[in-house]
Amino acid sequence: MAWSTRQLAELAGTTVKAVRHYHKLGLLPEPQRTSNGYKQYGVAELTRLLQIRRLAELGLSLAQIAEHQDEPSEQTLRQLDVELAAGIERLQRLRAELTPILEHGWPTDFPAEWAPLIGAMPANDRALLVVQARLLGPEGLEAWKRFLVEYVEDPSVGEFDRLPPDAPESTRADLVVRLETHFAEIRAEFPELRESRATAPGGPQHVGRTIDLAMHDVYNPAQLDVLQRIRNRRK
Repeated sequence: MAWSTRQLAELAGTTVKAVRHYHKLGLLPEPQRTSNGYKQYGVAELTRLLQIRRLAELGLSLAQIAEHQDEPSEQTLRQLDVELAAGIERLQRLRAELTPILEHGWPTDFPAEWAPLIGAMPANDRALLVVQARLLGPEGLEAWKRFLVEYVEDPSVGEFDRLPPDAPESTRADLVVRLETHFAEIRAEFPELRESRATAPGGPQHVGRTIDLAMHDVYNPAQLDVLQRIRNRRK
């Protein structure tokens, strides 16, 4: 009594294509053939095919399975257990991060620990913070996290965020004075922000150039003019 490839695949709950693939990889030995060339499978091939499918379901790669024509070693299975435990831990961590996103609508463009600090931050400021978060090192990120937790926004910041591109000169000049004062207060209260770029992996100059490019992308001409005037006054 022997089974055809199709019958073997049906018994094992797989496909003829999969059986042929296992043959090609050397996972499943080629069976005997009839005089007219048809393959003949028996219990041994069915057992091996079931073993291949079971080990694959447990998480072993086909390359790993190919190394074991019999039962895999205890060491291999223990290593698999370690990898599965790590995978479970990662999935649990991702679920924990997903929960507040679903419940509170936290943004997904920030690391999980930053999300609750963003609040109702304007889109352009958020965009700059996203860029900055990709540039700074751990120390710099911690400095900005403390800033986000403790910072109290000045009314001038909100006015700057709403500044139209055709804002009149008087409005710009007034904002320059008030924002310059507010920025000085920030530097005094959060001195570590000045050093946040020093430990960036790409160096402070790279951070500065990248942030400047981002600012020209997210701020309108009037806002950029105000910021440039403040920068010039500090020189």
